Amino acid sequence: MLQNANQVPKTTHAVLEHISGPGLGTRTILSRNNIDVIVGEDRSLRTIGTDRPPPKKPRQDAIARLKLADGTFNLQALGEAKIWINGRQVQSAELVNDDVVEFGEKGPLSRFQLIDSSAHSRRYFSDICEDCWDYLQTSRKPPVQRTVYAVFDGLRRLVTETTILFRIGVVTMLALLAYVSFQQYRLNEMQQEQLVSGDVQLEAFARQLTRSQEEAITPAELEKIREDLSQGLAVQLDRLETLEQRTQSTERVIFDTAGSVVFLQGAYGFREKSTKKPLRFVLGPMERPIAGPNGQPLLSVDGEGKIAERQFTGTGFAVGDGTVLATNRHVAVPWGKDAGPSAPNGKELEPFMIRFVAYAPGRPEGEEVELIRASENRDLALVRMIATTEPLTAIDVSRQALAQGGQVIVMGYPTGLRSMVARSGKEFLAELQETKTTNFWEIAGLLADRDLIQPLSSSGIVAQTSTNFIVYDAATTQGGSGGPVLNLDGEIVAVNAAILPGYDGSNLGIPAEHLLQLMDKAGISKTLVAN
Repeated sequence: MLQNANQVPKTTHAVLEHISGPGLGTRTILSRNNIDVIVGEDRSLRTIGTDRPPPKKPRQDAIARLKLADGTFNLQALGEAKIWINGRQVQSAELVNDDVVEFGEKGPLSRFQLIDSSAHSRRYFSDICEDCWDYLQTSRKPPVQRTVYAVFDGLRRLVTETTILFRIGVVTMLALLAYVSFQQYRLNEMQQEQLVSGDVQLEAFARQLTRSQEEAITPAELEKIREDLSQGLAVQLDRLETLEQRTQSTERVIFDTAGSVVFLQGAYGFREKSTKKPLRFVLGPMERPIAGPNGQPLLSVDGEGKIAERQFTGTGFAVGDGTVLATNRHVAVPWGKDAGPSAPNGKELEPFMIRFVAYAPGRPEGEEVELIRASENRDLALVRMIATTEPLTAIDVSRQALAQGGQVIVMGYPTGLRSMVARSGKEFLAELQETKTTNFWEIAGLLADRDLIQPLSSSGIVAQTSTNFIVYDAATTQGGSGGPVLNLDGEIVAVNAAILPGYDGSNLGIPAEHLLQLMDKAGISKTLVAN
């Protein structure tokens, strides 16, 4: 005899598998022939069953009755209670395997299932996903509310109801994902730090590709090249003339602007904020500085030695009325990235400029300078020669955007005092050795007195331009910070700011438009600014 597919065979159990409500994830075995279903105030589902015929008058709190007849369960709504099967309201219906039943307006969702008595009791990932899907399909709650419930409840059940092996696998995958995310984060940080360098490298590679394509000769071009050979001499003469004009232009620009490019020399220290007492070297026997456990000299605001100063050099150039010098922020505010030492007595310290001097070519003495304004978001600053009676010739600032591939001239004092001493000649070096002059300030004074302060210049080609930086291959190094980057008309197109590590001769300059904006904010006259 064949058995109906919906009948409950002896080897299986009929169950209500709860997919919402307080009983979520549990099962109620329908082991009686007649069962009354009761839903509590907390939406919990309770069943009361008997094998005897049920009373004609159902329990007052029962909302549905299940009857086993002909091997199948029949579900009947009691009184005014409402029952939904697979999202459709019914008064009475024969249950089929996998039917989803909602008991009452506030009742839970339950799935009717016929389960083999030997089947597993642990919930698998697929079971939980099926429950969540059935809930989404049949629940009558608003879409957003039931979606949120299904997602969060599904995650909770994955953590609490799945096998240990599955949980270990999930934790392992999450740990692996976290590790990969961390590595990606570190990679992104490194890429951000090397963004400019990477752009320069890509730009250089693109130029190489373009050059190789231009140099490739096809058979069709051979005849044209042969015809052009007769005109080659005229072309070469034109190129030589252009090169000569460029050389003459470079020499003219250097000659016209060198006197406006100054050598900046300074020193700063730290002092107690409340008393303004500077940090000094602590002296020991024989009036010599005492070294601490780390080998560094001890410093204190109560020390009796010299003021502890940090020396620096840089480059600046005249703008505006000739008393104003443009340079980098890290030159004019050299302690910007220096957190400074801690005061031994716990009191707060502040940086202060001990001395800041500008040496212009051809002038026997330096001029004291002071900060006018430093940019908040660019490496730019403006300083003023305080008591000069003879302003420098200001260099015009270009308003024209610099084109990629254009030629630029960079001027400045790379390596600071060292390069000027090296260029000073054997006689000057012999004098320094004889007098044992090594003092930072004295050497600069002697160089100025002997008219040995002159900026170095180098020319190069613009590799890349953007609103933030200009990249060019003119050679320079530390000490050249703040120097002018000029076009062949002798106008400022950028302010030299940094060297790209790993790229010989590659440097970053800040476009002139940002210098113009800073001059605007500082109220610097524009009468000498080029249009």
